[in-house]
Amino acid sequence: MRIEADLDRCAGAGQCVLSAPTWFDQDEEDGRVIVLAAEVDGSGAEEVREAVRLCPAQALALVDQ
Repeated sequence: MRIEADLDRCAGAGQCVLSAPTWFDQDEEDGRVIVLAAEVDGSGAEEVREAVRLCPAQALALVDQ
């Protein structure tokens, strides 16, 4: 699976960073999401799914390849 982030939609709320800090960070200047590792393996899938679900701007997606 692959994480996709729509930076135009990102509101910088930081829910992704709080729920999945291994996978996400925030830009220091504008607060938008930074995807640290786009490819998700089985061990991180549930954590990333939760971050995608919690995103208030719906700027994140988890896509099967």
